[in-house]
Amino acid sequence: MAFSLPAAALKLRLIGEAVIFRHTVFSFPVAVCAILLESAGRPPAREVVLILLAAAAGRNAANAMNRVIDADIDKKNPRTAGRHLPTGALSKKALVVFSAAMGAVLVVCAVLLNPLCAILLPAAGALIIGYSFAKRFTWLCHYWLGVACAIAPMGAFLGLAGAFELRFFVLAAAHALWVAGFDIIYARLDIDFDRRSGIRSIPARFGDGGARAFAAASHLGAAACWFILPLFWDLSPWYYVAALFAAALLAAEHVVSIRNSERRVKIASYSINEVVPLVLLAGVAMGVYL
Repeated sequence: MAFSLPAAALKLRLIGEAVIFRHTVFSFPVAVCAILLESAGRPPAREVVLILLAAAAGRNAANAMNRVIDADIDKKNPRTAGRHLPTGALSKKALVVFSAAMGAVLVVCAVLLNPLCAILLPAAGALIIGYSFAKRFTWLCHYWLGVACAIAPMGAFLGLAGAFELRFFVLAAAHALWVAGFDIIYARLDIDFDRRSGIRSIPARFGDGGARAFAAASHLGAAACWFILPLFWDLSPWYYVAALFAAALLAAEHVVSIRNSERRVKIASYSINEVVPLVLLAGVAMGVYL
């Protein structure tokens, strides 16, 4: 079949929709926070480009493979049966090829950054791919996802420093707890399906009330980590203004999602959380530069 630019553009658009490309915003700004913190606001251009390419590529490779691995589950779930793979709008091959391409970008960037980033690639790959299977054997899958997403800020730190430092784990822990918290809220939509299908999740294991408690505790932990960041990096008081605003957004998220309706849960898990990392980035930037 001859190459068609419009057809290729359409496929790329569908892939972007399938992996929800805009949700790169969940981890991308936090990786930038790590860069600003560790470089004291004077990041080296080469490393910045490689780190941000790696963060974007890793996230989208992971989400593409998650769609492929979960295709059969998505087809059985009425809430997700309209996604691109169950409906046939995209083939598994298209997402596998896209994931492989993104994975190749991640590998190249890691190798070019430093030896430690290259050495840790298998561990990162295991975390990223393992998440898609975690829900099949542990209700801690939400925290697995959080740790996998925390690769973005941790990778940014390691890309600059080339070695582990204790302070790096503060921002990484905040990111992991924040992601786990809103993933638990989102998983409340599938309590009945997960229980029928044997899918492990905190809502399926502990019910709606238990899930809300886990999510709230996770977000309290994330907020606590945000507020102690200035103990490890020199940040002006302006940072606390943004951290307080980010914490308030998390509180609003829990208020909005008290009623377990799809509209409210999506506003809480997606819409509000698309703003949170941007607020945090603004706070770090103000803390570093003002």
